Parts: sequence; C-alpha cells; structure tokens
Amino acid sequence: MGPGDGGPAPGPGEATLGPGGFEVLQHTVGSLLASYGWYILLAAVAVYLLVQKVSQRLAARPGAHSGAADAAVEPEAVVRRQEAVAAARLRMQEELNAQAEKYKEKQRQLEEEKRRQKIAMWESMQEGKSYKGNLKVNQQEAESGASTSSAVPRSKPNKKPLRGGG
Repeated sequence: MGPGDGGPAPGPGEATLGPGGFEVLQHTVGSLLASYGWYILLAAVAVYLLVQKVSQRLAARPGAHSGAADAAVEPEAVVRRQEAVAAARLRMQEELNAQAEKYKEKQRQLEEEKRRQKIAMWESMQEGKSYKGNLKVNQQEAESGASTSSAVPRSKPNKKPLRGGG
C-alpha cells in the first residue's frame, strides 16, 4: 500500500474477474477446445484404457489378494516352503564351504611350492651356483607340468625386425 493507491490491492486468494472477465475466460476455453478438442478427447480415452488394463493386471496377479488368505488356510504349505528354503540355504552354504576349503588347499600348495623354490635357490647360492639359472629351470619344470595338464602351448609368430639389415 503506497501513498497513491486508491484502495486495497486484491490478495492472492481473491478473484480478479471483473464483469467482462467471465466472457474472456469462456472465449479462451472455447477456442482452446475448438483447436485441440479431438486431441484432448483421444488423450483422455487413452488414459482411461491404460488405467483399465493396469487394474486388470493387478487383479489377475496370483499373489496380490490371496497371500494372507493362503497363509491362514494352509499353514502346512507355509511350513513346507520354509523347510525347503532352509534346506536350500544349507546346501548352498555347504557348497560355499567346500569351495573355500579347495581354495585354501590350493593356496597352501602354492605357498609350499614357493618355499621349496626359495630353499632350492638358497642351496644353490651356498654351493656357489647361479641361483637365477636354477630358478629358471625350476620355473620351466613347473610350467611344463602345468602345460601338460592344461591347453596346448602357443607358438610365437615370426616377427620381422624393426630395422633393416643394411
């Protein structure tokens, strides 16, 4: 409210339509419906059909309404289902434990092999031999043992030298 105001300004909740405001609103809505009426009608029908289809799918769902009723009617089925779930969990836990044991055994074997290599390297150093050559021989033996049990070793392709001979 300033010094030049003639009266109170309308608040946010008060209607500002004057005597001709209703006619302007009616004309605006009428022109909007005249321009986009068919699109609005088709959109409304599509939304209606979509809502109907979703409600039918929710009603047709087997566990939607009868979940609590089945539990009250057949407690034996619930008990059997829980026992089956517990048995499946137990089987899965046993498999996981077996895999963990295999992994631990494999790690123990790898550590034992490394320890043997270190001992062999130490002995060769004490004898005055080259420990690097001995290490390479040991690695080749280990690789040959592993390659016989695994896939066929690949041969390296012939490569051309980067620089010319001249």
